[in-house]
Parts: sequence; C-alpha cells; structure tokens
Amino acid sequence: MTDPRTPTTGARSAGDDAAGVEAFGYRQELKRSLSFTDLLVYGLVFMVPIAPFGIFGGVFQASGGMIALAYAVGMLAMAFTAASYSQMSRAFPMAGSVYTYAGRGIDQRVGFIAGWMILLDYVLVPGLLYLIAAVAMNSIVSSVPVWIWVVAFVVLNTAVNYLGIEFTARINKIMLIGELIVLAIFLVIGVIALAGGAGNGNVLEPVYNADTFSFGLVFGAVSIAVLSFLGFDGISTLAEENRDSARSLGRSMIAALVLAGTLFIVQTWIAALLVADPAALISEGDAGGTAFYDAAEVAGGHWLSVLTAVATAIAWGFANSLVAQAATSRLLFAMARDRQLPSFLARIDPTHRVPVNATLLVAAISLALGIYMSQREDGITLLSTLVNFGALSAFLLLHVAVVVHYVVRQGSRDWWRHLVVPVIGFAILAYVVYNAQVAAQELGFVWLGIGLLVLVFLVATGRRPALSEEVR
Repeated sequence: MTDPRTPTTGARSAGDDAAGVEAFGYRQELKRSLSFTDLLVYGLVFMVPIAPFGIFGGVFQASGGMIALAYAVGMLAMAFTAASYSQMSRAFPMAGSVYTYAGRGIDQRVGFIAGWMILLDYVLVPGLLYLIAAVAMNSIVSSVPVWIWVVAFVVLNTAVNYLGIEFTARINKIMLIGELIVLAIFLVIGVIALAGGAGNGNVLEPVYNADTFSFGLVFGAVSIAVLSFLGFDGISTLAEENRDSARSLGRSMIAALVLAGTLFIVQTWIAALLVADPAALISEGDAGGTAFYDAAEVAGGHWLSVLTAVATAIAWGFANSLVAQAATSRLLFAMARDRQLPSFLARIDPTHRVPVNATLLVAAISLALGIYMSQREDGITLLSTLVNFGALSAFLLLHVAVVVHYVVRQGSRDWWRHLVVPVIGFAILAYVVYNAQVAAQELGFVWLGIGLLVLVFLVATGRRPALSEEVR
C-alpha cells in the first residue's frame, strides 16, 4: 500500500489558497465533495441550534440568571477563535484541526500536545452526546433503560457515517431543518406568551443584573455555556473533503458561529423570562435537567415541553453525535497518518472513502463511555467538564500558532488578524479556563500530564513527532 506521506509532484506552495494536501507531502485520499453550504450545515448541526435546551438550567444558575449575557460573551470568545481557525485553515488546508495547525505553525511536539488536549473534546463528546440523549429519551420512555438508548444511537450513527460523508451531509440538512422548526415554534409561542403577561417580568436580567454581576461569575458560566459552541471548529477536520478553496472553510466556520450564537442568545433570553421562579433556580439548581422544558410548558403547555425534550434527544443523540463522530474519526486519522497514533487508524475504506477504523474506534469508545457514565449520577457533569477543558486548552495553542506562524516566521504585518485577534482570543479563553470548575481543571491537568509522559516516551523510543514535509 502506498505511504500516504509520500510526496507527490506538481503541488502548489503553502501560500497558495488553492493548495491541497499534496503540497505538504500527503496523497489526497478522502473524497472532495463538500460545498460551503455543506460545511455551514455541518457546523450548525455540530453546534446544535437548540443546544441550550439541554444545559439551560446549569448555565442559568452559574450566571446568576444572566444567561443571555453568558452566551453573548461565549460567542465573542469563540469569534476570536474562529478567526484564528480561519487563518490557519488557509495556511494548512488539511484534516487534523488544531493538531495540524499547532504542529505546523509552532512545532510538531506542540502539535502533539494540542492534538492530545483536543482529544478530550473530540473523543469524549460523542459519548457525552449519546448519554444526554439517552437520559432524555428515558425520561419520556422510562421502560427502556438508558444503556439501550445509548447502544441504539451509537449503532445508527456509526452506520450512517460508514456510508460516506456525502450521505452524512444529506442527513445533516434534514436534521437541521427539523431543529430550526422546533426552535421557531418555541420562539413564536414564547414571544406570544410574554406579550400576554406570562413572563416573570425581569426583561433585562437575562442580560445584566447589577445585584449579582461579576466578571468571575459570568466567565464561570461561559466555561459551561461554551459546550454549546463547540462544533464550529469541527468544520476544520473536513478540510480534505472541501471541494472549494480554503477560504470557504474559514468563512463557513465564522458564519456557523455567528448564526448559532445569535440563536443561542435569543432562545435563552426568552426562556429566562419564562422561568417561573428564577431565584429558586439560581439557589437550588436544575437537578432534573428540565428547566428549559419547564419554561416551554409555561409558554405553551405540556405539549411544547414534550416537543422540546424530544427535539433535544434527537438533536444531541443523532444529529450532533453523528457529526461529532465524523469529526473525531478525521482527527484520529490525521494523527495516525503522521504516526502519532497506531497506523491502523489511518486506513481509508476504498468504497466509501472514509477512515473506517477510526470511525469504528470512536463508536466503541462512545459505547463504553455512554454505558459506564449512565451508571454514575455525575456522569454528564464529569464528561462536560473534561470536554470543555480539553477544547479550550487546545484553542489557546491555536492562537499562539497564528502569531508564531504568521508574525514570527513569515514576518506578517497584518497586525489585526495575525497578532491582535489571537492575543485577545487567548486572553479571553485563559480567563474562562481560570474561572472553570475546579474538577475540570484538576482532571484536565491530569490528562495533560499523561500526554506529556506519552510525548517523552515517543521521543525516548525514537518516535519523535514529525509531520510530512512540504513539497518545494
């Protein structure tokens, strides 16, 4: 079998926006079939336009009721990160996400650590999504155990992903339309209910409450709310399946982030105004995870509560986890192709042109995690904290990569895009990580420590991280 790292001829330079993976010593193995619209839809589905439905109560409590402000700050933080992703995806238009960008923009060893940290997000998030969806479905059909729902979702999504990225893209569009319809129903009925006097009357408190506001409080809530935004970065893992220029990859990431962020702010603002007892939700929390569905019931009755709950289960358990599994398999494929993970993960199915072994491994991990965590009361919380910490830590290295690659190495004088934006983005994310839950910090640093030990082992055994060289 031909080595995928074997240089090819006729490649363009890295500075050419149309350059493909051949310019960096790889063969084009994945099928280039995705348009800008496909990428945009993929990102929106990955983020889930109704993502706040499932974590509304937790973010509401953490923000002291200023949930719309938490999502606004989260969107701003992610906007700077999306801009950095856009710049690096143009420089290195290939799969691997922040692993590739940090490895080529800074150093291969830094890239390994970035890939290791983002693995907390990518590898664990499908299991988290399956678990949330399974719990939601169990609350509706209690006769079916949570673990059976987990198995059903994993098997279904693995089959769809195996059939190829084009089939996944078609399913994504159908699911996105369904989510937007449910969201539109909630927004319309919610506004009508508020106009009729059904709200709690605190119109501005979801944005700002002078009695409880503090930067630490808001950024602590952002560390939870950011879970809703994770997914726009998943678009970058499809770089080798993008049929347009590398610029469209960056544009789709920014467009998906802005559209989803706007929807997050609007829906949480309306839902916050429909919370029957905001003070109780802040002081007692949302133990059952039903705060949003309770708000929907205030707006439109029990049927709307059930509709939003079912939509959450389908969106998280099928639509979102479907694209999460696809993105994770591409990350594992990219790291295996560079010999940082076992080589069997780099195998491409000759018929469907997908990383088949990586896809199956993600399915197995998700299945094991989903079933195990379903037995723990803190399963969802534990997985959420790990996912967020891993993603934000990797994003910090992404911002550093932009400065090092463009300003330090290439001498760029585009100060706004290559220095100011990444520096501001780094500062915001660092503050979010600092204000994150202690459990997330402790577990995240343990994972980082394990990654450093693995890196030392690789270097000591002569397997120093190395990326395929750019063709000159």
